[in-house]
Amino acid sequence: MPTLPDIGSSLPDVVVRTAIVYLFLVTALRISGKREVGQMSVLELVVILVISDAVQNSMVGQNSSLWGGLVAVTTLLVLDIGLKALSSRLPFLRRAIAGEPRLLVHDGRLLAKALRREGIDADEVDAAVRAHGLERIADVKLAILETDGSISIIPMSGHTGAERGSGKKPAS
Repeated sequence: MPTLPDIGSSLPDVVVRTAIVYLFLVTALRISGKREVGQMSVLELVVILVISDAVQNSMVGQNSSLWGGLVAVTTLLVLDIGLKALSSRLPFLRRAIAGEPRLLVHDGRLLAKALRREGIDADEVDAAVRAHGLERIADVKLAILETDGSISIIPMSGHTGAERGSGKKPAS
C-alpha cells in the first residue's frame, strides 16, 4: 500500500488535513448516491456517524487542543461555503457535486438500469408513488430522482393523485 506524506499536527497542518478529508468525503459521498437525510436507511445513518468518528483524528492528528478543533471546524465551514459558491457559478462543478436528475419511471414502467445505477429499489419508488397519492407505478407518467435525493412523481393524464407531493390521498 502506498504511504501518504506525514502531515503534522500544527494549526496550519490541521487546515491541510481537514481540507483533504473534506474533499475526500464530498467525493466519496457523491459517488455513493443521492439521498435526502430523511430518506437514509438505518445502515446509511450508521455509516455517516462512524465516518465522522473515523475521520476526526485524520483532521486534527495529535492536536487535541481547543484551537485544533476550532481550526478544523472553521476550515470545514470555509470549504463548504467556498464549494457552494463555486458550484453556483460553475455548472460543470454543480453537476459533478450534485449530479443530475435521473428518470426512474417512464409511462408506468420502472427503468431497472436507472434504479440499479442509483442504488434504489422498486419498494422505494412504490413508497414515493403512494406518498403522491397514486396507487401503483402504472399510474405514473414520470418518476424522477432529483439531485436532492427526493423522488418527483408526474401522474399519467387523468390521475390526479395527491396533486403531486402533498402526500395526502385525494378526497373521495
